[in-house]
Amino acid sequence: MHCTQCGAEGSGRFCGPCGASLVELPCPSCSADLPPGTRFCTECGSPLRSRDAGAHGPPTPAAGAGVAGGPGVLPWGIAGVLLTALLVVGGVSLLGGNGGTGGPAGPTAPAGALGPAPNIDLNTMTPADAAWRLFNRVAGALEQRDSVEVINFLPMALDAHEIARPLDDGQLFRYSFLLRVAMDYEGALQTAREGLERSPDHLLLLSAAAEAAREMGDDETARAYYTHLLDVWEEESASDLDDYQGHPRLIPVLRQEAEAYLDRS
Repeated sequence: MHCTQCGAEGSGRFCGPCGASLVELPCPSCSADLPPGTRFCTECGSPLRSRDAGAHGPPTPAAGAGVAGGPGVLPWGIAGVLLTALLVVGGVSLLGGNGGTGGPAGPTAPAGALGPAPNIDLNTMTPADAAWRLFNRVAGALEQRDSVEVINFLPMALDAHEIARPLDDGQLFRYSFLLRVAMDYEGALQTAREGLERSPDHLLLLSAAAEAAREMGDDETARAYYTHLLDVWEEESASDLDDYQGHPRLIPVLRQEAEAYLDRS
């Protein structure tokens, strides 16, 4: 059996390399019949593959995840102001001053460009493109303090990043951020560390790891990451790394955040 999306040979229900379905399956959310090759339901926008179906399953959800209303629902005890605070560091948008360019899909999709969830056809996009655009959808909703939009698109964005594996450093930073929004701080720290294993001086990943550790109440770990961030700041911030070019207004603030935290603690 060959995957209709990537051509890889496989067996079972899902393609290992790209996550597309290999057989006809009903949508787990709305029960719509979906053809082979589907990654997201074209009726309701839900990811077809469950979060634990792939070989690269995400970190264990934070304790207390889930609310009344069905399985797989992320914890939503986050007020709109807190959501915005997670996105905006020191008043600087995570999307940066150039509209968030530098990702695999090019310029950020304007707010509402993907349309309502039932009308999104992510199956026409590459996994990396879908992950990038869904991240921007969540990020834009956070900036607008639109908690309903965040609730609708965050689960899709998380699954899209799993389907897009293997992830580069920039993708891991965005995935770590999304996990923090979902209050899966342990998963966010694990994801940031995944990138730091190959890029130990990456400023965005160091900040993401420190922020996740802070949320977990692990001040010692947070201090270690912030200290390392300051140690490598001069050389690293002067590089022309695409990940930094994509967030030009955010990068300088990372140093301010690190210094402020170390001064307080």
